[in-house]
Amino acid sequence: MPTYEYQCEHCGHKFEQFQSIAARPLRKCPMCGRQGLRRLIGTGAGIIFKGSGFYQTDYRSESYKEAAKKDKPETDKAGEKKKKEDKSAESKAGGSKADTERTREHENKKDLKDKKKLT
Repeated sequence: MPTYEYQCEHCGHKFEQFQSIAARPLRKCPMCGRQGLRRLIGTGAGIIFKGSGFYQTDYRSESYKEAAKKDKPETDKAGEKKKKEDKSAESKAGGSKADTERTREHENKKDLKDKKKLT
């Protein structure tokens, strides 16, 4: 149900009224009691979206989700990031030259971010 703004043409009293869309506009002023209320055009209220399904990221494709998982830093059982040597060995074992270059660039960017955080 929307909130409507009203103003009395006689006394100038302004107020808001929470009422149904189907309800008829008010006519009698609550302050002076005279007939002469006018419904104002308001700016409206903000809309609150709750739950999932409202953001573009909620509808990502499966291929996008898989690629995002690959970009996340890998962790061992203790929850620590794997060392660079481990990643380099993995990329050499089964990846192409382009994959190795992308991995190195990605690692270099992470290192720069980590250094900036420390300073």
